[in-house]
Amino acid sequence: MLEALSTLKRQVFVVHPLDEAAWLSLAACWEPVEYKRKQIITKVGEVERYVYLVIDGVQRAFFEHNDKEATLVFSYAPSFSGIIDSFFTQTPSRFHLETITKSTLLRIHYNDMHRLMQEHRSIETWVRLALTHTLSGTLERQVEILSYTAEEKFTTLLRRSPHVLNLIPHKYLASYIGVDPATFSKLLGTVKL
Repeated sequence: MLEALSTLKRQVFVVHPLDEAAWLSLAACWEPVEYKRKQIITKVGEVERYVYLVIDGVQRAFFEHNDKEATLVFSYAPSFSGIIDSFFTQTPSRFHLETITKSTLLRIHYNDMHRLMQEHRSIETWVRLALTHTLSGTLERQVEILSYTAEEKFTTLLRRSPHVLNLIPHKYLASYIGVDPATFSKLLGTVKL
């Protein structure tokens, strides 16, 4: 648990350093959890009660429409995970969160996070800055989805995160960039980075 909390501290402080009292209060609220491979953590219609820090494993948030799945985002160590809009609005999720691999996570409950944000200005600032970075990344991703060709989406993904080819099954990567698995395989064989 000490190593996991050290990872948490690094991930928090890279966004916004906390004073000692705030850090100790925040660190005390996280608990470790483990999930099996292909386990749904949050279902559509459920309210997300937790934010997670990935210690080990890979997860994905996805949307279902008719008979298709669209992968929205991947999470893996050392990143935060969860259905963030449902968490902060405490409304039913429109997305699933599932493990791709066996996963070890730390999690904090909404009630604890809400209380800590009210008690510690530095925690509220950390959350605001983290959400701002997330929004910025989401807008950049929207530009990619709406404007880029399949090849440009593929090269952008691999330039940003080359390790995902060995970490995440290709069918999910294809879903993430909005192509079918056959097109993804062709891109893998033809695009030079």
